[in-house]
Amino acid sequence: MTQMQLIQKLNSPEPGWTINADVIVIGSGIAGLTAALSARRKNLSVLLLTKDVLSTGSTSWAQGGIAAALGPGDSPDQHFQDTLEAGAGLCDQASVKVLVQEGPEAVRRLIDLGATFDLDSAGNVALTREGGHRQDRIAHAGGDATGAEISRALVAKVIADPKVRIFEHALVLDLLKDKNKRICGVTLHVMGKGKIDGVGAALGRAVVLATGGLGAVFEQTTNPLVATGDGVALALRAGATITDLEFVQFHPTVLWVGANSRGSQPLISEAVRGEGAILRTTNGEELMKNIHPMKDLAPRDVVAHAVHEEIIKSGKPYVYLDGTKLGENIWLQRFPNILSSCRKIGIDPLTEMIPVVPAAHYASGGVISDMSGKTDLPGLFAIGECASTGVHGANRLASNSLLEGLVVAEKLSKHLDGLPPQSEPETEKTPPNLIDGRIRKEITETTTKGAGAVRNAAGLNQTITKLTELALKTTNSPSTQSWEATNLLTVSSFLTNAALRRQESRGSHWRSDFPKRDDEKWLKRIHGKLVEGKLELSEKTLEKK
Repeated sequence: MTQMQLIQKLNSPEPGWTINADVIVIGSGIAGLTAALSARRKNLSVLLLTKDVLSTGSTSWAQGGIAAALGPGDSPDQHFQDTLEAGAGLCDQASVKVLVQEGPEAVRRLIDLGATFDLDSAGNVALTREGGHRQDRIAHAGGDATGAEISRALVAKVIADPKVRIFEHALVLDLLKDKNKRICGVTLHVMGKGKIDGVGAALGRAVVLATGGLGAVFEQTTNPLVATGDGVALALRAGATITDLEFVQFHPTVLWVGANSRGSQPLISEAVRGEGAILRTTNGEELMKNIHPMKDLAPRDVVAHAVHEEIIKSGKPYVYLDGTKLGENIWLQRFPNILSSCRKIGIDPLTEMIPVVPAAHYASGGVISDMSGKTDLPGLFAIGECASTGVHGANRLASNSLLEGLVVAEKLSKHLDGLPPQSEPETEKTPPNLIDGRIRKEITETTTKGAGAVRNAAGLNQTITKLTELALKTTNSPSTQSWEATNLLTVSSFLTNAALRRQESRGSHWRSDFPKRDDEKWLKRIHGKLVEGKLELSEKTLEKK
């Protein structure tokens, strides 16, 4: 285990202003917006903080849809079994049961809130299929704009409520604790927008993390670039337990836009394969034909691994997704945004195959919480992608993420009765240094090279050595760039150390030096805390089912 010294609290100016609310929600995706509405149903005031503008979280980028057993012939039990299979032995079965049993009604309530889903010819919610699902259970909107429609509906409800105060362009820095070690607020920096600017403090009787993912720790990701793992990093600094960070799902079909492309990449939804598109090698052969019984609709980790292996074998930088037989109506009605993305780079999917590659997509791990968002820190709740309820195990089943954010955020309300009165935060000494924001590119390059889609001990050890060196490149000048770089280094360090510790291949964690799944030794989850700047990892064994 490395003795890398990580930063336990961010260096920032003293808060120049203070604001109060009953509940502070950090994040404006499906989880954060639903949490805000849950708090309002309890007649609690809400401060909603979002790093960009209200409608630009990862939810808005979601193409495929939301999974729930809504169709004839489907059932929560079948959804349960598909989720367990995708999770490769590490799902918390009790959490999955809550998800699949409560999912259908949660989606219906979302429709009642104003979300408009695509309908079939009979007027029912139209359902399609994605990888790992044995039934058509993916509800979609606007063809391939499901997340945008869900976000639109929830944002409309939130902004219509005068008891929800919204701060956009707000980067949350650290959690605040009172004398009893209960979370009682946050420090934040409002980035030059609105009436309040600079560093301030927001005090609340409960704090809800709904900050999304950590995809920006890699060079290529489907996430927005604001997804720098802030929620996981600040929870870790505050003493919360984190788990499963080694399980980062790489989406198998991301549009290849050139060898030098970095940052956010255009996603080609799994639903395209659900409608009949086929992955092919650059020689035109069916890629998944002899790899898995479900072929192109195998679980996402299986497909991503196959694509990666074919790229290595062929020496070509991509494989092809062949959707030329889908027809013009399917492309125009179901995938208008994907069609536009392809045509922007000169590819017409109606007549040409699409070059695709894997890219970092979804973090199955995060802050340990239960199915109502409760963490091991009093006063702190975590929901959505920044949390780890155990639902996803080692690999998330396609389109379960929107459902999880919705279900858990609704169930959060049970903890909002009888919140203690607002308490005062204890003063903590401000550390002198931050990670220099100018090394962000080195952090992402290092993480991608040694802890990306395929890993081994040599590469992971080299990554840890390099990250340890980068941890010495500090500055005493607080800035958004340095705060984000500090979060990225913290998250990357945890991820890499956990990936080195897990000596097997399972789900979205692939070790070329340990290519097999090992249930005898590794039916475990890797937990971690940050103690005086040092990562302390431990293993929790799961009972065999």
